[in-house]
Amino acid sequence: MPKKAKPTGNGKEEEPVPWKQVKVEAAGVSSALNFDSPHGLFESLISPIKAETFFKEFWEQKPLLIQRDDPEVAMYYQSLFRLTDLKSLCSQGMYYGRDINVCRCVNGKKKVLNKDGKAHFLQLRKDFDQKRATIQFHQPQRFKDELWRIQEKLECYFGSLVGSNVYITPSGSQGLPPHYDDVEVFILQLEGEKHWRLYRPTVPLAREYSMEAEDRIGKPIHEFLLKPGDLLYFPRGTIHQADTPPGLAHSTHVTISTYQNSSWGDFLLDTISGLVFDTAKEDLELRAGLPRQLLLQVETTTVTKRLSGFLRMLANRLEGTKELLSSDMKKDFVMNRLPPYHAGDGAGFSTPGGMFPRLDSVVRFQFKEHIVLTVGPDQEQSDETQEKMVYIYHSLRNRRDTHMMGNEETESHGLRFPLSHMDALKQIWNSSAISVKDLKLPTDEEKESLVLALWTECLIQVL
Repeated sequence: MPKKAKPTGNGKEEEPVPWKQVKVEAAGVSSALNFDSPHGLFESLISPIKAETFFKEFWEQKPLLIQRDDPEVAMYYQSLFRLTDLKSLCSQGMYYGRDINVCRCVNGKKKVLNKDGKAHFLQLRKDFDQKRATIQFHQPQRFKDELWRIQEKLECYFGSLVGSNVYITPSGSQGLPPHYDDVEVFILQLEGEKHWRLYRPTVPLAREYSMEAEDRIGKPIHEFLLKPGDLLYFPRGTIHQADTPPGLAHSTHVTISTYQNSSWGDFLLDTISGLVFDTAKEDLELRAGLPRQLLLQVETTTVTKRLSGFLRMLANRLEGTKELLSSDMKKDFVMNRLPPYHAGDGAGFSTPGGMFPRLDSVVRFQFKEHIVLTVGPDQEQSDETQEKMVYIYHSLRNRRDTHMMGNEETESHGLRFPLSHMDALKQIWNSSAISVKDLKLPTDEEKESLVLALWTECLIQVL
């Protein structure tokens, strides 16, 4: 039987282990999470650890283990997803590969046991009982309302997509070999108990690297048992594996993950093309042709020196830039995230409510955490003299049933305005309430037209 991890007595890291592992007894934690705000939800998820402590000591640095001896918390976690939920979900039409994977770790390798077409509960249960296979259910927030509610708030909190997967593993079995994920991972133990082993990452915060064979990853630096109500966090790049110990009931856990492709490098790639585009309009050197046969040359010293000069010039220009041109990141996030949680079928918000906005109205943004403002070239112009436009994208009408499904088609929802409207939009964005007549636009007609467009899109509320 694996031993639970214990905190070090002096609070210091023990060599050569690179991370500090923390065990917290969380007595008296409320059974319900705090959904009043994204910050409140996250702090209640990692309670009793405070968010400030988490980001200072653990985020992108080392694992955090929270073990809670609270039956009410355990009951709440168990309600998020159970093995028995698969029966009703299969009746809705779940497919192997897309929605469900059946797999087992055999001799350190992942063996996929998927059938073709629709998944039937009786077959899943047979593979589970007889082949000791793990059932992996993709993106359960598409069907389980409470997970939708949790992940929608977390997407607001992190400003990044938040996905999830459920893993149900029978007694004495393991679904996956040692592996790493390119995301920040939160593990919620829902049913039974699961034995976890964490290893030293080959490269911290790894983006792309090859997994070593199991016999070359060394001994685990952390080893413990998760029970219902427990939470485990570990940074991307952490090599890990988990199994259900023999003699225990089956185990169910959900991985909640975020921050994929959300590094400074990703953001630089996203914004640098717009910066080069703008600068080239004004700088003759950037528009000059390359030297003849440059692409055929092997020696690059002269080229490197010239590019370094361009980069210094771009850096100087960047410091004085008011509006960054985002190519894809903001739009992709809003297009693919969950819609706001609400009772019903998750179809989104399509009809504005409340009072009609007029010049003497006082307004404010609603669902602000589901809206992004960005500047980009006018997508309706194709020539080199494209003007900049302000784009407002939102997720109010996103489809919950396609969230994080990758190959599913998504569409953007939002509005576009002339760049001259940016100051007025920032006024609304930065105010808890503002009078329409005080907006920084030349005419009353433009002020009324702006708020009417926002109201029609369900983005503002008239107070």
